[in-house]
Amino acid sequence: MDDKHLYSNFDYESALSTGVGATPVEQVGGDYLERMRARRAKEPSNEELISGILHGDRTLLSRAITLVESSLFAHQQRAQQIIERCLPYSGKSVRLGITGVPGAGKSTLIEALGKMLTAHGHKVAVLAIDPSSERSKGSILGDKTRMEELSVDPNAFIRPSPSAGSLGGVARKTREIITLCEAAGFDVVIVETVGVGQSEVAAHSMVDFFLLLQLANTGDELQGIKRGIMEMADMIAINKCELDPQRSELSAAQFRNALHLFPMPESGWTVKVTLCSAYTKEGVENLWNSVMEYVTFTKQNGYFYHKRQQQSLRIMGEALESGLRERFYNAPGMEERIEALKRDILDNKISPYAAADQLLG
Repeated sequence: MDDKHLYSNFDYESALSTGVGATPVEQVGGDYLERMRARRAKEPSNEELISGILHGDRTLLSRAITLVESSLFAHQQRAQQIIERCLPYSGKSVRLGITGVPGAGKSTLIEALGKMLTAHGHKVAVLAIDPSSERSKGSILGDKTRMEELSVDPNAFIRPSPSAGSLGGVARKTREIITLCEAAGFDVVIVETVGVGQSEVAAHSMVDFFLLLQLANTGDELQGIKRGIMEMADMIAINKCELDPQRSELSAAQFRNALHLFPMPESGWTVKVTLCSAYTKEGVENLWNSVMEYVTFTKQNGYFYHKRQQQSLRIMGEALESGLRERFYNAPGMEERIEALKRDILDNKISPYAAADQLLG
């Protein structure tokens, strides 16, 4: 049946009437719609955003984060001014990074942990980094749908952010968003990584405690694998232990044996391997107790503060490299010069190295 016959008996007039289909716009309430349009049209000032953040207004916090994530130069300038003003009110949270392969149960664990923390009076911010498509640059941003209970908790704030192609999937602006969340009064900030590529390296450079989530019997224990990731972890948790307790125990033992081959971390902390179940909540409280034990231990030996200072210096270095790159490519006439040298390279008139030297000169 073609479209013409399919819709030939459809009564368009009745569908638009008050008796069938959606309620007409006029009946929703013209005043309400006008107020909503006016509210959206009014852009809050920096002072309003800062005041709202410091008073824990999640709507204004979201608006400020949108400025941070924006690629527009004017928005970036505003974002930096807001961050500077919020900086003195930040730094008082525990920053927890969680990584693991897709399917390890990161979102389920974060929801279980977040609900437990809010029940104990904590304010929890979850920065969930969604992978962006290399082709379309789009992201699904589905973490709020996976954390149904936590997303409606008044003491929780979930912000899915597109990775936008930055290092291994961790959003470049996440560190700045952490500052805003801390200024808004969130005392636990959880950063969830995509769990692929080099995202763990970037996440490790912005959190206090790094949790690696694993599944039993994946073969990782036997390879001693992903050595770089395991060396960064402050704890390894075998999730979904309720499915096969024996295999989970065996995996934990194999991970402990593998960790003995690694040098002692700079923090002096002995990396723990534990079992947990995000589904049954088993081991979730012990996991958090270990995080707090680590924070206490590293604050006493000074490593906690040293690590945060090193992270700040690393941020400056990254910002410097990024700024130099942007200024280089945005220099007047640079785009035309690059295109001309590309043609020369393809015609074998100049080597790639000599072309780069010319541009840098």
